[in-house]
Amino acid sequence: MDEDTAPEVRGGGSAGRRDRDEDGRARNARPRDGLGRPLPYGTAGVARQPEGVVRTPEVTVAEAQRLLDAGMPFHAHEVFEDAWKSGAASLRPLWRALAQLAVGLTHGARGNARGGARLLRRGAAGIEGWVRGPDGAARPYGLDLAGLVRWARGLADALEAEPDRPLEAVRDAPRLTAAG
Repeated sequence: MDEDTAPEVRGGGSAGRRDRDEDGRARNARPRDGLGRPLPYGTAGVARQPEGVVRTPEVTVAEAQRLLDAGMPFHAHEVFEDAWKSGAASLRPLWRALAQLAVGLTHGARGNARGGARLLRRGAAGIEGWVRGPDGAARPYGLDLAGLVRWARGLADALEAEPDRPLEAVRDAPRLTAAG
């Protein structure tokens, strides 16, 4: 890589070096694959999700579903994280739990069964408090919360039963909204 394509890197020693923006904040400029894994500099990667985008809750759900359907749960997590950080304080626990589900799927697809199962269960527990009634009747923004809890726990069970079998991001992705 030449000087024109190398990102600005500060820090001591090659193991501790990180990309930094002009304010000194960490910004990893390395390209990433669909599961968010860093690729070597100069490699064509998947376009990154822009950070700090303020979306309506409905647009957040639609964009996250598009990314999940495309096998990009890491990127879906970033969309949920934007909602968590920029949305109403009362909804932050819900967005955080949804981000945890996406990260759980990411870890499971990367082959980290233990971490994936743990995050899926944590996300399911966070969503559980939002489910009202036996069929999940209250569905903010059309989210199928009861279905997402079942999906997450079932996927966590599968990861724990077969830890050497990575998930497939597209096949194992959830439907965020209720069918119909």
